[in-house]
Amino acid sequence: MNRINLITLGVRDMETSLKFYRDGLGFSTIVKEEAPAIVFFNNGGSKLALYPLEELSKDINEQEPPVGSGFPGFTQAYNAKSADEVDRIMEKVEQAGGKIVKKPQRVFWGGYSGYFTDPDGFYWEVAYGETWEFDENDMLVIK
Repeated sequence: MNRINLITLGVRDMETSLKFYRDGLGFSTIVKEEAPAIVFFNNGGSKLALYPLEELSKDINEQEPPVGSGFPGFTQAYNAKSADEVDRIMEKVEQAGGKIVKKPQRVFWGGYSGYFTDPDGFYWEVAYGETWEFDENDMLVIK
């Protein structure tokens, strides 16, 4: 496997999560209904999927579905093209009901970033680096 192109988040309340990402943050999807079984968002070369947590747990192991809470040890990232974009995204997050856990600031690696959690408690970093470049699909190019 050389490319991750789909991240699936197990969500507790599909309607709340869909509204957060689609209506609050403006993520692109063809889904019009309010409580679909699954939803895919288009994100320039990758997709983010929302799927009910209970169903995702059963899909992993129907006899002993995984359960847990707290920090899962990973974050999703929104890679911005400017510090102003970081600030605008964080404002949208707050207006959509997300929780800002670290306000955007200059960070040790020379960039500008902050963190938020979505309605299900998943951690996201919104970050910008002055030397970052993006390809034709808006994917961050790491050199």
